[in-house]
Amino acid sequence: MRRMPLSFTALAVAFFGGIVPAVAQDPPGPKLSKAEEQSRFHPTKVRGMSAADRMKGWEQRQKLIADSPFGGIKFRNIGPEPQSGRVIDIVSPQGKPDQTLVAFATGGLYRTNDDGTTWESIFDDQSAFSIGAVAVSKDGQTIWVGSGEANNQRTGYSGTGAFKSTDSGKTWTNMGLPESQHISIVLIDPKDSNTVYVAAMGHLYSQNVDRGVYKTTDGGKTWKQILKVDDYTGCIDLIQDPQNPGNLLAAMYDRDRRAWNYRESGPGTAVYRTSDGGESWSKVNSLPSGGEAGRIGLALCASQPNVVYALTEANGDDPDWWTLHDNSPAVRLTAKKFMRLNEKTIQDIQDKELDAFLRQSGGRGLTAAGVKKDLKEGKLTHADLVKKLRAASPAVWRADRGTQIWRSDDGGKNFRMVERADLGDFGGYYYNRIFVNPTDANDVYACGVPLIRSTDGGKSWASASPRTHADQHVVFHDWKNPKKVWIGNDGGPYLTFDGGKSLRHLNNLSVGQPTTLAVDTKTPYNIYIGLQDNGTMRVPSNYVPGRSDSSLWKSIGGGDGSNVVVDPRDGTDIVYSASQFGSSSAQDAISGKRWSTRPRGQGERFNWISPLILSPHHPEIVYAGSQRLFRSFDQGRNYKPISPDLTRNRPNGDVPYSTLKDISESPLRFGLILVGADDGSVKFTPNSGFEWKSISTPEPFKWVSRVIASKYDEKVFLVAQNGYREDDFAPYLWRSEDQGRTWKSIVGNLPNEPINVVREDPENENVLYVGTDAGVYVTFDGGKKWEAIYDGMGTQPVHDLQIQPKVRDLVVATHSRGVYVVNLDKVFAVTDTMRKTPITVMNLEEGTRSATWGYDRKQPFDGSPPRIPTVEVSLYSSVSGKMTIKILDKAGKVVKEESYTAVKGYNRVDYGMQLEPSKMIPQRLPKDNAKTAAEALGDPFAALRAKYIPVGDYKVEITIGEAKIVKDWSLKS
Repeated sequence: MRRMPLSFTALAVAFFGGIVPAVAQDPPGPKLSKAEEQSRFHPTKVRGMSAADRMKGWEQRQKLIADSPFGGIKFRNIGPEPQSGRVIDIVSPQGKPDQTLVAFATGGLYRTNDDGTTWESIFDDQSAFSIGAVAVSKDGQTIWVGSGEANNQRTGYSGTGAFKSTDSGKTWTNMGLPESQHISIVLIDPKDSNTVYVAAMGHLYSQNVDRGVYKTTDGGKTWKQILKVDDYTGCIDLIQDPQNPGNLLAAMYDRDRRAWNYRESGPGTAVYRTSDGGESWSKVNSLPSGGEAGRIGLALCASQPNVVYALTEANGDDPDWWTLHDNSPAVRLTAKKFMRLNEKTIQDIQDKELDAFLRQSGGRGLTAAGVKKDLKEGKLTHADLVKKLRAASPAVWRADRGTQIWRSDDGGKNFRMVERADLGDFGGYYYNRIFVNPTDANDVYACGVPLIRSTDGGKSWASASPRTHADQHVVFHDWKNPKKVWIGNDGGPYLTFDGGKSLRHLNNLSVGQPTTLAVDTKTPYNIYIGLQDNGTMRVPSNYVPGRSDSSLWKSIGGGDGSNVVVDPRDGTDIVYSASQFGSSSAQDAISGKRWSTRPRGQGERFNWISPLILSPHHPEIVYAGSQRLFRSFDQGRNYKPISPDLTRNRPNGDVPYSTLKDISESPLRFGLILVGADDGSVKFTPNSGFEWKSISTPEPFKWVSRVIASKYDEKVFLVAQNGYREDDFAPYLWRSEDQGRTWKSIVGNLPNEPINVVREDPENENVLYVGTDAGVYVTFDGGKKWEAIYDGMGTQPVHDLQIQPKVRDLVVATHSRGVYVVNLDKVFAVTDTMRKTPITVMNLEEGTRSATWGYDRKQPFDGSPPRIPTVEVSLYSSVSGKMTIKILDKAGKVVKEESYTAVKGYNRVDYGMQLEPSKMIPQRLPKDNAKTAAEALGDPFAALRAKYIPVGDYKVEITIGEAKIVKDWSLKS
């Protein structure tokens, strides 16, 4: 069982190899076999929610959107752009190589025709936002999207099947395979575009039969499962010979993820080959398979398809681990060097060096003198000593086989390991993909934390991306120019035009993945976010993507951004920022001081996003959670535990589990604290930890995503739970009015979407907001009825919500496209009376005629028409449809008429005051002299200029369907 590779920066790659040991409850023991691991950590199968029930949730969301009274109240995105987000695939049409498609894991699918200068989003508002793979026809008209990221990342969101567009991304149709959930590859047959292959990994956190390789020969109307192994084994990679399309290789991957352990290999793992388009398959026996092999990546050279590479994650023990040099100093004794000693040569090791080695390598209690004596007298052998040390500290005395490169020169029938076999631990959990230059079979790229490249067929390797972000996922060569290479990683897309000598970072899209956020009280207020693999950042709330200076996004913390908290006091500038597994610090921007705020204790277990809050009673009091609750009275410099283990203390595998997930202290009473854990445990203390009470919800084992000790009543608790890690997409939201003795569900009419966050409104106790894996909802009656707020944001996973009380902004952290803001004044302006009235005019701005209309200041070369002056017309409509706005003079004559599409809910129109557009205005005045002063002062081109509504009193008539309303309106001078 391997420690799970975690997403880190390049600095972590250099020092830690991208791996962080998880904090386990049990001391390291003998390495478990795959059967033992399955029995201990995966004893029962999990059955996730069916695709049919998920789609009912999607249909319910569409109904809530259609019925929402808040249509037209738009969210605005504020970035970040500089950090970009996780790229999962890059393709372009063979016939149009400059038309590049870049797919992000959760941020959408974008097309660029100018190498990333401008982008067009082409996969919005579908039932799935996560993407696993993309394929495109030679002419670019047909695009396939395999939804659901196929990596095993903790926010690897599931999809709803395969989607197809036949009009270059304008419209999309779901073509089925809804239970596939995570699609790794889509292949369009190069000789028959109606024949398409899909590699499906299946469910991530549960087991299902819909895994393997699927094929359609009628453009997706019907599908056939042409390769299947079992309920745990899906297809992680699939390659096709472009010259002989019936020849395919499929990498089958047996894996099972739980919240507490990731089993990264199993008996189903193997590579299979077909030469008849999937009618029959044979196992490739020359490659590793079964429990000894994890994720396998495949690639072939398009111009030499007989050359095939396999990148294998080898999970078995390496019997020759000690022969690989560890680059330790010459005088230092290591386990590998100790393996080369014998009973006689050990006597020559200095006692000081041998004692240090024994202490660090499982020999606690042994001494150099005693060991030498026993060896000399024959009471102990070198082999016995190694066996004893291995039993005491197995991790020191073993090593898994590292990632290996294999090559075939006969189209995948037979593979041989290349000369440089061991590349270290790349991590099939998150990467292990391989790519080949289509014009050079010896030019190979391997994706892990770093991107490495071989130009001699795998014999030697070097870094190919020393100046890019870490965590590599895809390499794509331009069809016409092999030196033009696209690279995609957790930092976004990169592009090189010289084969990798120089790289350009295309970080001009807002596709970051924040998990937490905070706001301060400054003017303008600042927004702080913790970003997946991109640290913690701050930006002014008035930032405008594409217009504001991107350097306004300031980095204030590293790692995978986790919790972020701001000291609310005026005159202070202290921010607490955390990264993965409880690492946290505080920084005072005024003094420049920074200090650690991580609690120190024995055997502490921290969640990936571990909780850290400031007390609402005094901002120098800090609470932090592992499996226990810690409290500090000095801004996190020193802590004391105020609880025992508050979790169920369930066994951990290679992922920390039974950890606290959220903390809430009542604003009404100091020391009344509510906590929730990932194993479903919910507890509270009424007296700062002197006693703790268990108050399990009706779902006692479901992951707790949020807890709230209400600001309105100290007896009221709210708890949100999340079934994502069981492939359960139902919402769970509970309210207790007796401090957890009894609970009632306040899910109401929420659709099947896991809930990540719930917040109370700062002014109205009946108003709550939730963020789900699809969007934002609000209730005005405490949870009986929920309504969607959606316009401008679409379908996105919402991980956090905050309300800035001074300006009444709702700030939203989406784990897909960064941060959004919407002002709540317009939401609260929608009254019950307005909901029942066909048309309610909320604002009809009076106009003021300016003498400068039509006389815009412009450069001499600028021949564009003058901007059109407008007045705001905002209204609430209880129906949707065609909207006509007419301006009528005193005689009832129509002066101007414009048509729009009204949505149900809030609508805003900037109504133009122009009646006739301007004609081309000459740059120069007439050369002849004016006959009078009035002529000289006048405008010789007045007849050519735009005509506007004259000053006067009017009626404004607004019609939507059968409904009509008439209002008085004036245009003043």
